[in-house]
Amino acid sequence: MSDNFSHIINQYKTDKESVYNTWFINNEERLKAFRSIRRGVLQVVEDIKNKTFPNDFKGSSLEFVLSCISEQKQVFVGVAHPFYWKPKLRIPDIYENQENKNSFGQFLENCLNAKTEEQIIREILKLDELKIKGLGPAVASILYFLHPTIMPPFNTAIINGFNTIYKDKKKLGSWSEYLKIREVLIETNTKYKTDLSNDLGAIAGLLFEVGSQKLVLGGDEYLSQEERNKLEKLMEKRHSEVKAEKEDENLHTEMQYHLLKIGNALGYDVIAASNDKSKSYNGSNFSFLCLAKFPEMQTDTDTASTIKLIDVLWYEKGTNNVIAAFEVEKSTSIYSGILRLTDLSYSIADGDEIFYLVVPDKREKDVCMQLCRPAIKGIKTKIKYILFSDLRKDCDALCKFGENHLVMEKIAKNV
Repeated sequence: MSDNFSHIINQYKTDKESVYNTWFINNEERLKAFRSIRRGVLQVVEDIKNKTFPNDFKGSSLEFVLSCISEQKQVFVGVAHPFYWKPKLRIPDIYENQENKNSFGQFLENCLNAKTEEQIIREILKLDELKIKGLGPAVASILYFLHPTIMPPFNTAIINGFNTIYKDKKKLGSWSEYLKIREVLIETNTKYKTDLSNDLGAIAGLLFEVGSQKLVLGGDEYLSQEERNKLEKLMEKRHSEVKAEKEDENLHTEMQYHLLKIGNALGYDVIAASNDKSKSYNGSNFSFLCLAKFPEMQTDTDTASTIKLIDVLWYEKGTNNVIAAFEVEKSTSIYSGILRLTDLSYSIADGDEIFYLVVPDKREKDVCMQLCRPAIKGIKTKIKYILFSDLRKDCDALCKFGENHLVMEKIAKNV
């Protein structure tokens, strides 16, 4: 590897539109995803144990997990593709082969419970020995969200970046190659940890930027005109994506504000997600609208932490009784929001409350499809949805004429 790796890191970190700045740091959705994905993996294990895991990827709890992961920026675009059931090829062979299905479930459970890198690597080697057709190191992207300081994610762009920086020819699809790459990345990350992070997402993001040719080693003065034109198109595309994400975030904040405002007007105690209370909209700080802290919850610490990431909660005045919960979904994050609401339902729901997804109008069809999943329709508290346009348009009327939380039913929709 070139001695100018510090320079490469500097390029990566100073580019305001690199995945380091738009995904890795100061990204609330990335932090929320870890608990949601862990919860989803637990469900996959339970489905396999109970023999309710289907013989197809579509509609499975595994699809739910991979959907949550694929929401995490372009680093994980296409992460689900290796898991699509290809009937003619019988790959990956974890759907129709019950023995392989059980082995995969045991692998996930053991990795969930692992405390050290030695335990995880031992599980990988055991899985590799089984030679389950089509089940390769694409699984590492799941492992990253279980153990971000131990297992880096893995995809074509990341391996291309690795080969470019380290002047290597590693191949995709082999666990042994993945483990070799991991060793090199751990060594490099340890050397440059003060410039990167304990979380291997930072160095994986750097490789992704190089592998997708958005970060050019040595600067673009070394490029041909054709290569420079290609780079400019990539930069334009990335700029458009970053701009769209910023607009999404502004909309997300606006919808949270409307919900806090309505809840206050109806006489409830309201609170925003624990990592959102410093936000403001239209000159109104969320901290002035919200409770100073969350009421005590009768649930385990991990579930309580997940519930505290729900975008807006309404409580009956002076109590810890949740009367309404709202997950505001941007253009991507439907799946993880549903998981947080299901956690709330299983933990503290008593039947009086109502849960809502607040969604962009353009995603109405997608939301309906997700809410029709059997696992979602079966939870104790029904989840309904509200469109952004309706919440914005009717906010003041709901504040003025509403008597209690049931007024939200005026703009809510069922599936």
